[in-house]
Amino acid sequence: MARALLGCYLVHESPSGMTVGRLVEVEAYCGSRDPASHAYRRTPRSEVMWGAPGTAYVYLSYGAHACMNVVTERLGRPGAVLLRAVEPVAGVPLMRRRRRPRPATLRALASGPGRLTQAMGITLAHNRADLVTGRLYVARRDRRPPPIAATPRIGISAAAGRPWRFVVRGSPFLSRPVR
Repeated sequence: MARALLGCYLVHESPSGMTVGRLVEVEAYCGSRDPASHAYRRTPRSEVMWGAPGTAYVYLSYGAHACMNVVTERLGRPGAVLLRAVEPVAGVPLMRRRRRPRPATLRALASGPGRLTQAMGITLAHNRADLVTGRLYVARRDRRPPPIAATPRIGISAAAGRPWRFVVRGSPFLSRPVR
């Protein structure tokens, strides 16, 4: 599912306006089989990962930055894909206003999970949001799948070597370039 999300659009129709970003970087987390996943141990925070696919799992990273995942497995089986970066497509002025401090470049606007949520106006209030029928949703890509590269995940210590970070090859909007 992580690969299938690349090239799709993350859309947020908020009271402040609409923002749209094309997904260019994601990471897979495979539930209770994956020691880096929040679902490795079932807790009240990670309970949403056992829910319906197409649900948002939003949590605070290091108590400071909201991060958004898409629940991807069937009901009762945990798994999610972390959204790491988008290419800004629409609502760029609103994205810039939301970002603190304001980034110097368009490339840095939503390149990283915390930057992505800040630019898109996603907060903890969006945890458990329905990403199919709600005002925050994932829309299908409008062209064939982009070229994809797989790399090890970023910023974790457990199971760090697994090549479960997927990126649109050549995108300048990644949180970290592919070597």
